[in-house]
Amino acid sequence: MKLSLSTLFLSFAVALGRPGTSSTSVAHAGATPVVGARQGQQGECVEAQQAPAVTGSELRKFGVVLFPGFDMIDVFGTLEPLQLMAHLEQQMTLSLIAETLEPVTTETQAPGSNAKGSIFWPKALPNNTFKDDLDLDVLIVPGGPGVRNPDLPAVTEYIAKMFPKVKILITICTGSGLAARAGILDGKMATTNKNAWKTILPMGPQVKWVSPARYIVDGKIWTSSGVTSSLDLVMQFIKTFWSPDTERRISSIIEHVPRQWNEDPFSKHFNITPTEVQPCPDRKQ
Repeated sequence: MKLSLSTLFLSFAVALGRPGTSSTSVAHAGATPVVGARQGQQGECVEAQQAPAVTGSELRKFGVVLFPGFDMIDVFGTLEPLQLMAHLEQQMTLSLIAETLEPVTTETQAPGSNAKGSIFWPKALPNNTFKDDLDLDVLIVPGGPGVRNPDLPAVTEYIAKMFPKVKILITICTGSGLAARAGILDGKMATTNKNAWKTILPMGPQVKWVSPARYIVDGKIWTSSGVTSSLDLVMQFIKTFWSPDTERRISSIIEHVPRQWNEDPFSKHFNITPTEVQPCPDRKQ
């Protein structure tokens, strides 16, 4: 069944923690993803880009960008529920994409990053390169310490090239910094790892960064906070494009209780001041 064109809005009041408000879900059965918005200069609610009206059955070809120093959970935490979907729900394909077909390590080459001299760096084996002409529905950009590498032109150029082609772009953790450096988050709401907040924000001065937020959806762009928030984002992704029943089934199998978008204890933990940019209140269309 096609998704309706009705728009879901995040709760501005809840995001600010105002008394007398209750938490609301950012998605429901048969609805398009949340359309983000920001507060204008006069405090008015300004709507962002309309979300794509697609169904889960149209989201079958997934790609993940890999680079040295990627975070394991950003990649495999996101893929775990989707792999179950590929087994239980519908046929899906996965491309692990890097600059070359050589194994990609989680180790970063940044000076001082391995002060203990450890050898504890798993590797992922890509099956496609940035030069391949892939037809993807969803592109996933993980974060990790490697994001801080200023010399990643092949990665950011690939993200910029693929963004107009894909139906959905997902960034996990500091992966939003790569998307910001690619220029595709300008004027959009996004969030990132709160522990890396001060490092990532300068990568996208034109981005409408949001805190507190466990994850944010603006048009076809889904961005999450740090590492394990990948599970919360992907469960909402499944709930939005497939159904609440499907989301409950998958979350039960992996024994995960998803957090809502505004359940972000780490903004307070890391003393992040709530941003002026916030999603609009719920309202009927």
